Amino acid sequence: MAAAENAAPEMVDPAIFEQLQANIDDDARVREELRNILQKLQRQVQEALSSAWPSIVEQGSSIKELESVASKHPYYKYNGTWTKDIQDTARLAVNSVTLGDYQTPLQISKFVKDIHAGFQILNLKNDSLRRRSDSIKYNVKKIEDVVYDLSLRDLVPRTGS
Repeated sequence: MAAAENAAPEMVDPAIFEQLQANIDDDARVREELRNILQKLQRQVQEALSSAWPSIVEQGSSIKELESVASKHPYYKYNGTWTKDIQDTARLAVNSVTLGDYQTPLQISKFVKDIHAGFQILNLKNDSLRRRSDSIKYNVKKIEDVVYDLSLRDLVPRTGS
């Protein structure tokens, strides 16, 4: 009976520690599962990059080649090679609005207007370069219409009011 009297009552329920250990074990299991998935993804990304790397290097050398040839000649003389790209930017402005991106048309507008302003400085006669410059002017008009519609609908912030 003396031993029973000297025994201290338990102050903490051991079940609390059992639940805590179960939570720690669950966390460790989830952490390990996530680590395995991330390692699998990392291997997949490395495989994709290693197979794409030769193409990326080849594109870089093509860009350097383009720069070395194009930098020796007046840019406006060969604008027919990139006029289609300007037309694509006009379509990009419309498509970006369709997708809910209202800032891209503003950037495109500034870019195309800058290009058009460069051509306006030139004294162009009625030749193929003038016709190509006019096509840029019509694309500026298309993009300005998109930006105008956005501003009417208050989808872009107003400046300088």
